[in-house]
Amino acid sequence: MELFSDFTMTIDGKAVDSNNPLPVINPADEAVFAQAPDCSQAQLDDAVTAAKEAFPGWSQTPIEERRACLNNFAQAVEDNSDALAKLLSTEQGKSLDGAKLEFTLAINMLRKATTLEIPTTLAEDTEEYIVETHHVPIGVAGAIVPWNYPVLLMMFKLPYAVLAGNTIIIKPSPHTPLTTLKLGEIGRNFFPPGVFNVISGGDDIGPWMTSHPGIDKISFTGSTQTGKRVMQSASSTLKRITLELGGNDAAIILPDVDIKAMIEGIFWQAFDNSGQVCIASKRMYIHEDIYDDVANALVEYAKLIKVGNAAEADSVLGPVNNKAQYERVLDLIADSKANGYTFLAGEEPMQGPGYFIPITLIDNPPKDSRIIQEEQFGPVLPLIKFKDIDQVIEQVNDCDYGLAGTIWTQDDNKAVDIAKRLQTGTVFINKLMYVCPFASFSGHKQSGLGTECGVEGLLEYTNSQTFVRAKLTN
Repeated sequence: MELFSDFTMTIDGKAVDSNNPLPVINPADEAVFAQAPDCSQAQLDDAVTAAKEAFPGWSQTPIEERRACLNNFAQAVEDNSDALAKLLSTEQGKSLDGAKLEFTLAINMLRKATTLEIPTTLAEDTEEYIVETHHVPIGVAGAIVPWNYPVLLMMFKLPYAVLAGNTIIIKPSPHTPLTTLKLGEIGRNFFPPGVFNVISGGDDIGPWMTSHPGIDKISFTGSTQTGKRVMQSASSTLKRITLELGGNDAAIILPDVDIKAMIEGIFWQAFDNSGQVCIASKRMYIHEDIYDDVANALVEYAKLIKVGNAAEADSVLGPVNNKAQYERVLDLIADSKANGYTFLAGEEPMQGPGYFIPITLIDNPPKDSRIIQEEQFGPVLPLIKFKDIDQVIEQVNDCDYGLAGTIWTQDDNKAVDIAKRLQTGTVFINKLMYVCPFASFSGHKQSGLGTECGVEGLLEYTNSQTFVRAKLTN
């Protein structure tokens, strides 16, 4: 598989190019290293037409055959994953090991999602009638995927939509289109034409998709600000929507924590993928009895982690993916410096080309500071000292977001009690970020609408249809 040339979209099972090339930048050196097609509005119309024409046949295809197509696709992705991981590492910036891990997680998500069954609910069964609720596919699904985990987050959408009997059009971020285009190329061998379409392009395509009358469902992963625009645009045709949006997720570290045993997990919960994870810890509340010890342990652990170009074998964390996000994170750091906050690590920017930001730890900034109130989505972490658990829960919940949270303690019962009080869709207890293919993944408040993964996520790609059947008597 040629990785750095011949990138084409997949529309109606065919390779489709574009007259307008879209430059793709390697965030490690800021150089254009490949070109992707920039989809035109007419080409999007072609993809929608192909998906609509494929829908009747695909929706009536037995679910076992749909399952087989997905599993065969999963095997082909796995067979090509080493080469694809190199491409992903180059366009996204994460280390090669990080890219390989993303493929491992994505393939696991894909395979496990295909084992789900679409339930039928017997609501009532009397002498007179039977009432059953079935779930039928919606039609054409549009999936808009972000740049931080383009392969994994694609698999939050593809298998659930396609298994349910929908056809799909996938649009990756313009910052990371290449690996997804290659996955579309692989998919041509396993899905009927029109079932699995992949397009790429700039900022115009998302609004075209969300307002397109031929697309029946939108699943979007990205920022809350963009999610609001998606919701507004989709309302013109009353599209079904699923929104997985931003999160200013908090970690709570209780005084009984085993620092030596847990510091690695505590660190990576915040800094995996250079902090570019929607469910990463963005605020860390540490009990005053162990605050200094945890802070020092994080500083020492950070010294072991090299931030650098993924092409360098010893690099563990890569750059921020794109210039706009890089500048946003730098602005938050500059604001913290201007306000005189104490930096425990990473105050000075890194030199040279690339969107590199050192691992940065900020010591106990005030609760109304921007670095606490805003989602940074980068390798910067404020540490906040607390004394009273009730007060810290109040501070954690005093937020427009509610995606996930993390609790670190040796007291499982206490952790569960605290978890029940957090206003988030997911709570991790002594566990790094893990999204189960069989469990609902959703956000509270402005962190999203609807759910992904699990049976609930599968049903997001269906409409309910209730049969009321009279029992005939002879």
